[in-house]
Amino acid sequence: MHPTIQKFHDLVLANDHSGVPALMADDVKFRPPTYWATWNGRDAVAAVLAHVNEVFTDFEYRRVMGSDSDWALEFQCKVDGLDCVGVDLITLNDDGLMQNFEVVMRPYKTIGALRAAMNERVSKDPAFLKHKSALS
Repeated sequence: MHPTIQKFHDLVLANDHSGVPALMADDVKFRPPTYWATWNGRDAVAAVLAHVNEVFTDFEYRRVMGSDSDWALEFQCKVDGLDCVGVDLITLNDDGLMQNFEVVMRPYKTIGALRAAMNERVSKDPAFLKHKSALS
């Protein structure tokens, strides 16, 4: 497994978000499962992922697939008590940092619960609100 993917995997499982931003390119792009938009830039993406890290419970990886710069990390978790299965699709740049990060999830009901939980959290976080301009 690529060292960046291994480090990300280990930090997520340890519920330790502190080292995740260092694994991202400055101009990383993040596509969430809850709406059709892209978050741009390390600070904004780190802010989004920090909140997700607190919303997901009983998180575990089921499989890690990939090679070179393209990786898929299949996970399962709960969101507000609802079961979820998803995949982190990660592309690394030439420096081995996360350049593109997309999350796909199912079922639909859990995605709705994630969106509601995230909206509730970020609407009360002044540090997060400054990143809304990074959304395209």
